Amino acid sequence: MQSIAVIGGGITGVTTAYALAKRGFSVTLFERHRYAAMDTSFANGGQLSASNAEVWTHWSTILKGIKWMLKSDAPLLVNPKPSWHKISWFAEFIASIPHYRQNTIDTARLAVAAREHLFAWADAEGVDFDLKKQGILHIYRDKKGFDHAAKVSELLAAGGLPRQAVTPEEMRAIEPTLAGTYHGGFYTESDSTGDIHKFTNGLAAAVERLGVRCLWGSEVARVASDGRCATVTLRTDAGEEPHHFDALVVCAGVGSRALAAQLGDRVNIYPVKGYSITVNLLDEQSQQAAPTVSLLDDETKLVTSRLGLGRFRVAGTAEFNGYNRDIRADRIKPLVDWVNQCFPGVNTRQVVPWAGLRPMMPNMMPRVGHGRQANVFYNTGHGHLGWTLSAVTADMIGSQIGEWARGQAPTRHLVPATA
Repeated sequence: MQSIAVIGGGITGVTTAYALAKRGFSVTLFERHRYAAMDTSFANGGQLSASNAEVWTHWSTILKGIKWMLKSDAPLLVNPKPSWHKISWFAEFIASIPHYRQNTIDTARLAVAAREHLFAWADAEGVDFDLKKQGILHIYRDKKGFDHAAKVSELLAAGGLPRQAVTPEEMRAIEPTLAGTYHGGFYTESDSTGDIHKFTNGLAAAVERLGVRCLWGSEVARVASDGRCATVTLRTDAGEEPHHFDALVVCAGVGSRALAAQLGDRVNIYPVKGYSITVNLLDEQSQQAAPTVSLLDDETKLVTSRLGLGRFRVAGTAEFNGYNRDIRADRIKPLVDWVNQCFPGVNTRQVVPWAGLRPMMPNMMPRVGHGRQANVFYNTGHGHLGWTLSAVTADMIGSQIGEWARGQAPTRHLVPATA
């Protein structure tokens, strides 16, 4: 039985450990936090959203970034301070713009496939994660945004995802609590929402039952591979402690770039900060006034999810500001204001703010596949769709490692190893 190290205990690491354990591998999972899903997988928008598969590699994104550069509450904020990492990332981002159409189609196809795995795993392991299968409603305040969404719908359909245009009257029927005036919307009935933190922790308990050795609170100092043996060296109070494996998988989110460099690979992930608030619905009026259908407001780039009876999650924005994890009040305020505007009956007296770093590749496609060394693999760089795509990319990397273990040439998957 081959031994596999998985580095990272967020949604991609835990799903990867599960996919490998179910294939019969001896798996050890390393996570620097004491528990699973304590970083980027802690409090995201909650959407399992194939309908949000449109990649950002579009000239409009560049123009908006320039326009909003000095506006602190902008949906997209770029710190103008230069760094080689940021410059190289944006150069590759621009170079990926010609692939916008195909990458959007491929991402939609991945997202649709991911549902089957994620729901099956949750059912098999009895994981409760506040799942709501009530669809996602995209809302548009003007004709320009609505018309662009119609073009995106054609790409989503090419990826196997149907969604329907809806009138303002139909929008109110789908989600009666939504206030405001809108040009129209698009509704994806097959999309859903859930609590990523609860799911990841539930699946982490499942992988331990399956025999995965989970080393929580373990700080990885170094990684190395000679193609036959992979070494993960931990930093402990007693000094450095090496662990040896037949292969390793890097699922370390924004930490993946540095680990890849040690392994001789270039994985140009940039940390793109997103913010969320969790509104605690403390009274019956707020519980009735909060939406049950998930929303995506394209103008403000905010998404919502209803997590059980007593929580309402609102998340979004994109901030290019390096590895800064500060929770800024001027970035949280627009989220609270949006709730007050769109759902005036919700009491926002008790709001829990959060910020996390999305691991984004320049082409907006996850890095799934082997590295330079035959026994090194990557499942990382999922950007704003880590929760949505996690189950299918875990299954893909599990299949690739299975082929490697049998001495077969790896199958070419939808997401190439060079992505």
